[in-house]
Amino acid sequence: MWISDRVVAHLRDVASWPALPEGRYRIVRPVGAGGMGRVYVARDERLGRDVAIKVSHAPVAGTELDVRLQREALLLADLEHPGIVPVHDVGVLDDGRLFYVMKRVEGRSLAEHVATLTSESDVLSVFERVAEPIAFAHARGIVHRDVTPSNVMIGSFGEVLVLDWGAARRLDDEEAAGTRIGTPGFMAPEQADGRAAEITRASDVFALGALLSWMLAESHVKSPKRLRAIADKCQAVAPADRYVDAAHVVRDLARYRSGLAVEASPETAWDRCSRWFVKYRTFILLIAAYLAMRAILAWAR
Repeated sequence: MWISDRVVAHLRDVASWPALPEGRYRIVRPVGAGGMGRVYVARDERLGRDVAIKVSHAPVAGTELDVRLQREALLLADLEHPGIVPVHDVGVLDDGRLFYVMKRVEGRSLAEHVATLTSESDVLSVFERVAEPIAFAHARGIVHRDVTPSNVMIGSFGEVLVLDWGAARRLDDEEAAGTRIGTPGFMAPEQADGRAAEITRASDVFALGALLSWMLAESHVKSPKRLRAIADKCQAVAPADRYVDAAHVVRDLARYRSGLAVEASPETAWDRCSRWFVKYRTFILLIAAYLAMRAILAWAR
């Protein structure tokens, strides 16, 4: 019987799927792969729901990839936040490799979604919901180290999720210098140079600034001076010149959206007048129109 190349390729792919322990989970299909492992949609037979399972790329059990996957699962278990995909379970394959089970989410990456952002409000609403889980992680002493458009998912119902915590680490964990982790264009200078000991919360702040700049550029949204100043402060070369952590970015952005002065941009008297005018423009124009009408009526007499 003749079998098409497509069917043969599919059967070969299925044969490569990991063998889960008998019982609770059944793999349905693969959905993607990252640097550490491959992700599958699986059926949780016990609870009758679909989940996502991540399995390390390690050819055998006990390698560095398994260690990193376990560390990622433990970090995620410590990060219960609406903007972070929760971990449900961990386990060991029949061949001894590690896997962990997480909530299944559907959507598209920010890289695909950005074209739908047509206003400053759209951009900042999404950006804030990226920065908030990073701020939560910072409060827990954890840095992500790879905040990029491809690691942000926009769910089917508009939820914003920060993914791929495989590069994340606790700030109190030691790591050898020379480890270069991150994505070009979004890495802080200390990351790009492999100065692992110098990576702090401010390194994620740099990535957030790069992400904000990218979102504004890709969506072709105008960048007012104060908003540009926030992105620039995030991306300062020296960590000491950036925001301390993501929570400070969120707070300064909230001040900007409320029409208040921002930490990133020292104001001149003219700046204060301009900001005051923008904030109360409707009220000012109504008073001006009223006074103009009174002047016209007075002159007509």
